[in-house]
Amino acid sequence: MTEPKAFRTEELRARAGELRAGDSLRLSGVVYTARDAAHKRIMAAVDGGEALPFPLQDAVIYYAGPTAAPPGHVIGSCGPTTSSRMDPFAPRLLDLGLAAMIGKGERSPEVVEAVRRNRALYLCAIGGAGALAARHITACEVIAYPELDCESVKRLVFEDFPLVCAVDCEGNDLFRR
Repeated sequence: MTEPKAFRTEELRARAGELRAGDSLRLSGVVYTARDAAHKRIMAAVDGGEALPFPLQDAVIYYAGPTAAPPGHVIGSCGPTTSSRMDPFAPRLLDLGLAAMIGKGERSPEVVEAVRRNRALYLCAIGGAGALAARHITACEVIAYPELDCESVKRLVFEDFPLVCAVDCEGNDLFRR
C-alpha cells in the first residue's frame, strides 16, 4: 500500500490531476462546513447578489455539522454527512469556482460531470468516525448563519485529515467502477 499523498487546500485545484478515484490523501488547510440549510442560504445569496460567507474560488466545502466542542477541544464530533443531499447545489457551486467537496456516498451524474468540467474533486471522509476526524481539525470558527446551530457555516483548519478521492478531475467515479 502506498503512503497517502499530502495536499494543502490552497493548492488542491492546481494539483487535482495527481489524484485518481480510489487514491488516499491527507488534506491540510482551511475548509468550510456547509450542509443543506447553509447551501440554501448560500444559493439565495448568490441569486440575490449578496456577499457570501466565504470566497467560493478554490474553496473546499465539507458536508458536516460538527457537534459542540467538549472542554479542552476545538470541535466535537465532525463526521461527514450524506453528500447526495447537496447534489441540487453542487454543479452551480463548482461552476462558480469551488475546488472540492468532502462528504460520504455517491454523487449524481450531474455532479460527476460538473466535477469533470471544472477539474475539481469529490473527496470522501470515513462515515461513523466523527470523533477520529475531529482529531485532525485544529481550529473551528462559526462564520455565517449561527442560528443554524450545528449546520452553521464554519471555518475549519484541517491537519493531515484522511480522505479518499471518490471522483477525480477527469470524472472517474469510485462508486461506478
